[in-house]
Amino acid sequence: MLSAQERAQVAQVWDLIAGHEASFGAELLLRLFTVYPSTKIYFKHLGLCLDETQLLTHGQRMLEAVGVAVQHMDNLRAALSPLADLHAQVLRVDPSNFPLLIQCFQVVLASHLQGEFTVEMQAAWDKFLTGVAVVLTEKYR
Repeated sequence: MLSAQERAQVAQVWDLIAGHEASFGAELLLRLFTVYPSTKIYFKHLGLCLDETQLLTHGQRMLEAVGVAVQHMDNLRAALSPLADLHAQVLRVDPSNFPLLIQCFQVVLASHLQGEFTVEMQAAWDKFLTGVAVVLTEKYR
């Protein structure tokens, strides 16, 4: 899936955001809900009025899952299997929403990391996150 260089670039970006999962995740969710309001349907537990604490908590949980994927790039299927089951069988998230989430996450990365988030890193992250989305949607079939 990823070349050795792409793996290194994904890991390098993750090292830059590690420790900031809650704030990056909250910003990701806020951006997702603003740009794609229809995605709020899958986050009913956050309520109509978005509470900062809830955004930070759920954002951290989302990015911790990304961290698990980064740590297990060689075996995403096994590492993300419980999350794939949850999204397909319990939450029933429309798979077409994953590319929207990927897009918003990359905007958050670019806005925070700016020059450190090179075109090559963006391409590696796009490929990596697309692989994560594929694994998360495999249980739909």
